[in-house]
Amino acid sequence: MATTRPLLELRSHLRGFVGGRDGVSAVEFAIVLPFMVTLYIGATELGSGMEAQYKTTLAARTVTDLASQYTTIDNATMSSILGAASAVISPYSTSGVTVTVSEVSTDANGNATITWSDSLNGTARTVGQSVTLPSDLQTANISLIWGEVTYPYQPQIGYVITGTINIYESSYFYPRMVGSVTRSNS
Repeated sequence: MATTRPLLELRSHLRGFVGGRDGVSAVEFAIVLPFMVTLYIGATELGSGMEAQYKTTLAARTVTDLASQYTTIDNATMSSILGAASAVISPYSTSGVTVTVSEVSTDANGNATITWSDSLNGTARTVGQSVTLPSDLQTANISLIWGEVTYPYQPQIGYVITGTINIYESSYFYPRMVGSVTRSNS
């Protein structure tokens, strides 16, 4: 009879433990917390990356639009046009941003080549270089201004998304005032 009393007490304690709900919320919170923190940080990084993508697109459109408004572009004007990308990308860091503005001309068969090109923090395209235009722009005997921006995006937190992601955007505009924009080296 003396051995059954400890068993009865143990059974009573086990029933109380199984029926108790005192720490359930704390245990559930401890299990869910890492997932929720990762989800929150990932959403923050994704939002920041999408904003950098938007700013890169806007910078490409801006430099292309600016260059398309001139009849002749000299060195000082081109420097200002290329530098406009920095103002658009702000407040993000502009170190490592590559901006290229080129004029593309097509021949009677619609084959496109570079007429002139300038770049900031990169290499300008080679004059006469053959390029492939989007199918809806492959028209004979036209000129287009082609702006390209590459932004090396680095996540601010770097917990969910790591490393550098190069965001590339390009834009095409027809010259507005003339059939072809002249690039002078003065």
